[in-house]
Amino acid sequence: MATLHRLHPDNPQPRTIAQIVSALRGGAIMLYPTDTVYAIGCDLMSKTAVQRVRQLKQMSNDKPLTFLCSSLSNISEYANVSDVNYRTMRSLVPGAFTFILPATKLVPKLVLNPKRKTTGIRVPDHRVSQAIIEALGNPIISTSANLKEDDLEEQDFGDLDKEHHQRDVENLPKMELFDYFEKLVDVIVDDGSDYHYEVSTILDLTDGLNPQILRQGLGKIP
Repeated sequence: MATLHRLHPDNPQPRTIAQIVSALRGGAIMLYPTDTVYAIGCDLMSKTAVQRVRQLKQMSNDKPLTFLCSSLSNISEYANVSDVNYRTMRSLVPGAFTFILPATKLVPKLVLNPKRKTTGIRVPDHRVSQAIIEALGNPIISTSANLKEDDLEEQDFGDLDKEHHQRDVENLPKMELFDYFEKLVDVIVDDGSDYHYEVSTILDLTDGLNPQILRQGLGKIP
């Protein structure tokens, strides 16, 4: 059964943040709010926790995982950021953008796209997420808690009707979402915000001179 932690959305309590971070360092996985969706996450550097996230989402090891960093300078530790990409990104962070970038050696292989050696990184515009990242000292994995169609392709729900299941999970009230995941995760973080589904905009910056929008989401390029 997951431990529920309630946090103030603008001034998250340091003691509660410390409890969450302690659990993450011990290999916990959590359900937590971001500036886009509720996400399933863990410490990027915990191999066993990352494997548990993959098992929970039934994601194969060749599907890369996105993670959240605290700042643009923090991104540069985990991705090779050219001057051109830096100029592109600095006006977009923090915010609802996922950047596809060449990874540095600090990124665990279990997170990467094994063929391209790229990774997806975000800097959330969300105080609670930021407080967790800053206290942990490592990025945190962020994969949607919503079982959207692209996720359903890799799930096995037996006799469940996929369209019905997708609709039910996507539209769950927040407390029902918590009930759904309480036996699947170790920690649930509640900042009092309403549950909503807003995906990030995915921007491929592997060719800095020719950035490509792979998915238009909440983030809008000025």
